[in-house]
Amino acid sequence: MTGLQMPQRNSTNGAHPNRTLRGAPPVSAHRPRLEFFNLAELSWTDYHGYLHQVEHLHAEPWGLYVERIVDNPRFHYIESWLLPELSLRVTVYHLRPGHDRGQTYYLDIGEYGPVGPKKWRAQGHYLHVVARPGQVPELLGIDQLLAAHAAGYFDTGQTHRAIERAAAVVDGIAGCGHNVDSWLAGKGVALSWL
Repeated sequence: MTGLQMPQRNSTNGAHPNRTLRGAPPVSAHRPRLEFFNLAELSWTDYHGYLHQVEHLHAEPWGLYVERIVDNPRFHYIESWLLPELSLRVTVYHLRPGHDRGQTYYLDIGEYGPVGPKKWRAQGHYLHVVARPGQVPELLGIDQLLAAHAAGYFDTGQTHRAIERAAAVVDGIAGCGHNVDSWLAGKGVALSWL
């Protein structure tokens, strides 16, 4: 094959490794990322296991709201909603001056929900949709999902469900005039943002 690496069998599960363009760095597989949120302590444990304080955490019938300040050269504030029924985390990054490109939504596919009276768990499933008003949504992370599948971190059923969920999100947003809020409203979810 010209310009492509020849596929080879993985000795552990028979899956093909990612086929990449020659010279492109291979995608490294990692386990699904787990995070935890504690409403009583206003804290968030990131996927590295580090504990952080957050500005606001509150639960609504449709999900959990998380608001936190970050030290990043491009953005200074992050708001997220974890929506268990939709298998989504919807995030807005508040960009610093000079980086503002208008409202952009990041919709992460995964499993989100309470694991105790004041505790929530988030597990990302590699895929996320980037959506801007009036523009076609963009699906990212397929290479990471396939690498995780090839490494045995995600079985075939989980991989198919993640892709189906992501496709439904893209189709749903596109079917609502490329408007995330309209699509969510049709699902009975009215998110509020700063």
